[in-house]
Amino acid sequence: MSNNLKNTAVEDFDWEAYENGDSLGNKSVEEQAASYEKTLNSVNNNEVVKGTVSSINKREVIVNIGYKSEGVIPASEFRYNPDLKVGDEVEVYIENQENRQGQLVLSHKKARTSTSWARVNEALENNEVITGFVKCRTKGGMIVDVFGIEAFLPGSQIDVKPIRDYDVFVNKTMEFKVVKINAEFRNVVVSHKVLIEAELEEKKKEIMSQLQKGQVIEGTVKNITSYGVFVDLGGVDGLIHITDLSWGRVSDPKEVVTLDEKINVVILDFDDEKKRIALGLKQLTPHPWDSLDANLQVGDKVKGKVVVMADYGAFVEIAPGVEGLIHVSEMSWSQHVRSANDILKVGDEVEAQILTLDRAERKMSLGLKQLKADPWADIEVRFPVGSTHTAKVRNFTNFGVFVEIEDGVEGLIHISDLSWTKKIKHPSEFTQIGAPIQVVVLEIDKENRRLSLGHKQLDENPWDAIEVNYTVGSIHKGTIAELIDKGAVITLEEGVEGFATPKHLQKEDGSQPVQGETLDFKVIEFNKDSRRIILSHSRIFEDAAKAEARREQQAARKAKKAAEAAEAAEVAQAPVVEKATLGDIDALAALRDKLAGK
Repeated sequence: MSNNLKNTAVEDFDWEAYENGDSLGNKSVEEQAASYEKTLNSVNNNEVVKGTVSSINKREVIVNIGYKSEGVIPASEFRYNPDLKVGDEVEVYIENQENRQGQLVLSHKKARTSTSWARVNEALENNEVITGFVKCRTKGGMIVDVFGIEAFLPGSQIDVKPIRDYDVFVNKTMEFKVVKINAEFRNVVVSHKVLIEAELEEKKKEIMSQLQKGQVIEGTVKNITSYGVFVDLGGVDGLIHITDLSWGRVSDPKEVVTLDEKINVVILDFDDEKKRIALGLKQLTPHPWDSLDANLQVGDKVKGKVVVMADYGAFVEIAPGVEGLIHVSEMSWSQHVRSANDILKVGDEVEAQILTLDRAERKMSLGLKQLKADPWADIEVRFPVGSTHTAKVRNFTNFGVFVEIEDGVEGLIHISDLSWTKKIKHPSEFTQIGAPIQVVVLEIDKENRRLSLGHKQLDENPWDAIEVNYTVGSIHKGTIAELIDKGAVITLEEGVEGFATPKHLQKEDGSQPVQGETLDFKVIEFNKDSRRIILSHSRIFEDAAKAEARREQQAARKAKKAAEAAEAAEVAQAPVVEKATLGDIDALAALRDKLAGK
């Protein structure tokens, strides 16, 4: 849209008349005006032309486009170009050839805007380096004036290193490359970083070619992360992993270095292809294990601070870079400690005994409990068999209860040793975790650190008396405590429990009892050794019926015998005849039939 305008010389100007004071010469004013008009460029409103900067001050820039008057443009429209000077050619947009004051009105900003999209797209296609003015900060980056368009400069594209202060770039003119254009939303993204990456790449190649493992080199702390420190080695970055900052434990790299600090580092390893360099800082000082007291040995006591906790133990630093592990099993004589966190925490100052020491492998194991007396050393004296103690319930198993008599002294109460009379399916029916319980020491296994304990042994065996009261055939009142598939558990007097199968629970009317119902039960089996009593309710009325049937049978037999005896007596009293007659034979036959009928 720009025009190249040239001033045309007046060939017929009368210079002699001008020297004599007659500037008009032989021409009239109208002729002179017409001649002057021919010397001016022909311009139109809303047109973009090129002009020359004739003067500059803080507020305005005066531009000559070869028109009868010069145009004034605010200096703010040239902020993107701080190097603007008199004589520079610039594009301007003609807003008005003459305002009320007769002044030519121009705009450099509108001229740039009218051609901006074409220029931006051209810069992207040609990978062109362009100049832009950083106007202000915005979320995630900066706003840059490029050809009059507001382009976005992401924070990650300002420099190759992280930017900590964006404000230092505001109101600065910088070089950029257009990296993305969204024509639909008229968005432009520019980058300054890409301009310096190529130069840095060459520097990286040069630096990488000179690197050697073990080489000590100076660098500048560029960035600090939770896992390490990035160091600028003069165009290429290397990483000091957090474990290579110090021989001691480092929780935060900021404890060791600060941003922009110059430090010496040693090259540990590097990868030419991936441009990765592993650096070390601690390697510049001797390993603390090499200066560890030579007289230190197993059995000595040391002091230190807990630096790391794990479920299986605690790492204690006894000197910077020298650590020992206290395994959870070496923290207490107690057997119920499951996690080291139950006893220690990071920062605790502790005293421990050296259990193992391997200088070659730089390993040390420590113990806390060794500073206290072993409670099992004189266990048979303090807890002899038969002695009674108060213990604390620690844990349940299906077969018993683990209890602790004192710190480090634990024992097992077998489920069969909880009660003389109750049938206990699980220890939780009898006691609960943390509850106190009285125990008797039954057996000591010092070598394996085990105690066999009992609770029921605190009382005499009631089965001696039960055996007398609950003889087979005796009848007792019982309450249905629990109904199960195989029968019912029945609570008898004195807290004794018995068992009855379903057929022995049936009542006389054929119904079954319900839980909580009280009935009479007959003892049909008694076993003292296994503490078992088998009961029957149905046997009571069944035995009564059988007894009644037996009584009736006995009465019938007695009646039969009496009748037979009477008949025999009648026969014995009949008169004796020497010869039986026919009538006698008939009488005997009748008597026989009578007896047979009875």
